[in-house]
Amino acid sequence: MAYSTQTFYNFFALSLLAFLAGCDTNETLSLSKESIIYCSEGSPESFNPQTVSSGTTIDATSNQLYNRLLEFDPTDNTIIPAIAKSWHVTRDGKMITFYLRKDVQFHQTRYFTPTRALNADDVIFSFSRMLDVNHEYHPVSGGKYPFFQNAQLAELISSVEKINEHTVRFQLTRPDSSFLANIGSDSAVILSKEYADQLLQLNTMQEIDMLPVGTGPFKFKWYSSSSFIRYEAHENYWRGKSKIKQLVFDITPRDTGRLTKLLAGECDIIAYPIAHEKIKQHDNLILESVTAFNVGYLGFNTAKPPFNNPLVRKALSYAINKQAILDAVYTGQAEIANGIIPNSSWAYDETISSQEYSINKAQELLSEAGYSDGFSMDLWAMPVQRSYNPDAVTMAKLIQADLQKIGIEVDIVSGYEWSTFLRKITDGEHQSVLLGWSADHPDPDNFFSPMLSCSSAITGSNRTFWCNEKFDRLIKRALQTNSINKRKVLYSKALALINEEVPLIPIAHSKRFQARSNNINGKLLRAIGGIDFNGVTKN
Repeated sequence: MAYSTQTFYNFFALSLLAFLAGCDTNETLSLSKESIIYCSEGSPESFNPQTVSSGTTIDATSNQLYNRLLEFDPTDNTIIPAIAKSWHVTRDGKMITFYLRKDVQFHQTRYFTPTRALNADDVIFSFSRMLDVNHEYHPVSGGKYPFFQNAQLAELISSVEKINEHTVRFQLTRPDSSFLANIGSDSAVILSKEYADQLLQLNTMQEIDMLPVGTGPFKFKWYSSSSFIRYEAHENYWRGKSKIKQLVFDITPRDTGRLTKLLAGECDIIAYPIAHEKIKQHDNLILESVTAFNVGYLGFNTAKPPFNNPLVRKALSYAINKQAILDAVYTGQAEIANGIIPNSSWAYDETISSQEYSINKAQELLSEAGYSDGFSMDLWAMPVQRSYNPDAVTMAKLIQADLQKIGIEVDIVSGYEWSTFLRKITDGEHQSVLLGWSADHPDPDNFFSPMLSCSSAITGSNRTFWCNEKFDRLIKRALQTNSINKRKVLYSKALALINEEVPLIPIAHSKRFQARSNNINGKLLRAIGGIDFNGVTKN
């Protein structure tokens, strides 16, 4: 049975209220040496990163609750073993065999007690749920698996076969140069089939995404909606139990609120800090940053007029002063985006330059498109901070002023809670939106396919709803070769097509910042993906 998104949220709330009724609500958020409080910027949409693509969900779940077959080295982003201790790829690139560790234990929680360690059945269940539309768990929670659907993995993976208890073989329909990177992405987490079978017997299948069970360093204890998430250390974690007994995500959407809590000692770490100089003045605080694989952009809903006309979209690209936005919103901690790919990627093409700022050219194109008198439009601004856009409302006001110069009246839409905002733009209620993308892995396809492919227009991560068959052919051909030079040529053509059609206006590639107390040790921030509290300690 399929469920609408709203039904899922309602069920989520009711289930959690029932669950929390049995919890010890007298516990307080403790700043002892055995706990870390992380002030985050928003609530997760789900507790299963397979089902959504938002950064708030990835940060709160992927590396804390789960593991993947493979992962990325935090230093150089190379692919390294995780649940799979090794793997083998056949010469034709169409068969990949993973050899699993034998000591990976699932979480024991208030609602589930495992009777065995992770094995091949769990891997097959986790991938079959996402790939097989006839799988009993596929329609649960809405039946969308954005990352896998955007990467078209259902077309790529023809079968997932159990060789023995600790060996799994993937058969591909064709060689794909990004397959291993996709398997290591934050969304490719491994769930418990035993837990899924238990929920199926109880007819409570939706709880697999709301009351999570994984193999990660922390396990779920409870969630108070829009307030906090409480995790406990996984006592049988295969890499060794965390020295942190308790991890709390204190959900604090306002940047000033997070800064106040950090200065008052109510948070150990905060996301997306403001007032960098003020933080640096405190001897007991540390401001850190990482150059992230991301892009902040203004996206057009190309399914709605007037943005179904590429001339209109290009006109607006001339009218927006990107440098002014960088100065006011990013305070110099970003660079102008010439395209969706940052210059640290091997797919970056320096010959493709950003549209110049020219009011005259913008007006000429508007007249050519039949809008010499301008028009009115809405611009949706994110209600949370992300590294790719630290202040969407301010950015929206700057764009509003820019577009007013060419006769376009902009109505800024803001104020929605983050999950509601995402749901509405996924449903296409917007005309334009300020959003962005942070890469799940270092392969450049992770910018092209999830953001702008035809398949991602269906699954919802392509908020522009732009579907161009020529573009899709280019990025598919790039995945069919392991030659970096050939892929670069194809991606260059794809970037040029984006530049010509302008389904979105890339604005900035930014750094990601975090502030912490100086008694917190370990590396949390990653250039790619979310945050990771495994190995983090507190003096």
